[in-house]
Amino acid sequence: MEMNKKTRNQFKFQNITFIVLFLSIIGLLAWLSQRYSIDADWTATGRNTLNEATVKLLSRMEQPVHITAFARESQLLATRKNIQEFIARYQKHKDDIKVTYINPDTAPDVTRQMGITVDGELVVEYAGRKEHVQIAKEEVLTNTLQRLMRSGEQHIVFIGGHGERKPDGSANFDMGNFSRHLGDKGIKTSTISLNETPQIPPDTAVLVIPGPQAALLPGEVKLVEEYIKNGGNLLWLHDPGKLYGLQPVAKQLGVNFIKGVVVDPTTQLLGIGDPSFALINRYNDHPIVRDFTFMSIFPQAAGITYQTQEGVEASEFLQTVARSWSETGPMQGTIAYDEGKEQLGPLTIGLALSKDYKSKDGKAQQQRIVVIGDGDFLSNAYLGNQGNQDLGYNILNWLSHDDNFIAIPVTVAPDKELTMSKTMGAIIGLLFLVILPLLLLASGIYIWLKRRKQ
Repeated sequence: MEMNKKTRNQFKFQNITFIVLFLSIIGLLAWLSQRYSIDADWTATGRNTLNEATVKLLSRMEQPVHITAFARESQLLATRKNIQEFIARYQKHKDDIKVTYINPDTAPDVTRQMGITVDGELVVEYAGRKEHVQIAKEEVLTNTLQRLMRSGEQHIVFIGGHGERKPDGSANFDMGNFSRHLGDKGIKTSTISLNETPQIPPDTAVLVIPGPQAALLPGEVKLVEEYIKNGGNLLWLHDPGKLYGLQPVAKQLGVNFIKGVVVDPTTQLLGIGDPSFALINRYNDHPIVRDFTFMSIFPQAAGITYQTQEGVEASEFLQTVARSWSETGPMQGTIAYDEGKEQLGPLTIGLALSKDYKSKDGKAQQQRIVVIGDGDFLSNAYLGNQGNQDLGYNILNWLSHDDNFIAIPVTVAPDKELTMSKTMGAIIGLLFLVILPLLLLASGIYIWLKRRKQ
């Protein structure tokens, strides 16, 4: 191509046009980056993304949240930067979360007045209530927001004195682990012996009958009947076998427990050798299990039947599969359904009852009662299996009328530990300590010999 003045001017014009367009694109991208942002979390555990449960909780919080962060201003300490990045994940889903930073060194009086003990401590306020958060982790802050969102402190009362599961016990049979999780959510648990204190506390949100192993006295049963008659919320955890004096309560509620232990053949397919375990992975439509996707496990469960009562809405929200049955014989050897003597599934093991009534001051109220044919599913031994803990939490939320918390699973820290067998550890050690070094040595020798021959 012949270069002349005309072609040189064309090239110059093209270069100028390219530079102008390139700078315009750069400026446009810079402007767009100020207006819009795209976040991507490529970590294996998604540790920089909020849990779905947290996002759901934030969507239900109607009032603004104010967080006061007590953190020093220091180039060496990235405390403020870490807090800002952490809170930004929450602000992405709830834009009325406001953060105020206070330097403890320049505001010692405020720091002392607020009871701040560590650098980076947060004071979270919502709806006139506030709590302190000393560790900026999602499970900690989300649990704090759950407690603050709660309409008021809930008091769950367990009946004791008859060999029942203890809410503060550490035995496999007890429910200490579940009670500790409830405490993290702002739910208070206590035990009452009706033969020593013949009165159910007036602030009881839910009364729990946690599987007695000895008969209740007639006077104690009468107190439970009066509590139900007056509109009290109840959770009855019944194990297969005797009612231990609670027959009047069963009659009052219109429930009857089927003789025997539920046998679910599905457990054999999942490698569970104990035939007395029942699995639930499909749930009927009810607020307790709506959008609940976890499988729940019930060891030693009893079937429940219900007699319709006027004004009471009943929901059989936990039902076993159709091929299950209630085994009345010994749970040993070969177990099979005995037609005509045993009841075939599907069997109800979870029943929810609700009834509208007017309180003494004329306000419209709703009584809620849940009867479960098994109490082991919330015990220390089985609480961690599948969705048992979340199901128990949903049940108590519904009973205590905290519907905002239904279907929000318990937020826990992700497991960052890598567990492997001794064989796998030996293989990995052999690969990196022996095989790879030998391959590198062999490739080096090969390259050296090849170059030497040239």
